[in-house]
Amino acid sequence: MIMPLESLINFSGNAYELAAAIAVRAYQLAVLRTPEVEKNNGKVVSMSTQEILEKTVGYKLITS
Repeated sequence: MIMPLESLINFSGNAYELAAAIAVRAYQLAVLRTPEVEKNNGKVVSMSTQEILEKTVGYKLITS
């Protein structure tokens, strides 16, 4: 899977929030081990980055 570099460059939000969301989603994908993950040779970080930047999955910052 090719990393969406153009989308990363054009991202206008908080980079730290994006990195945290990608890390959490990558962990979720690693635990689930869905057929899509297996098809992508277990490369969960690139999958989660693409999902978040394409808005396939959403995220929000929870503050206390």
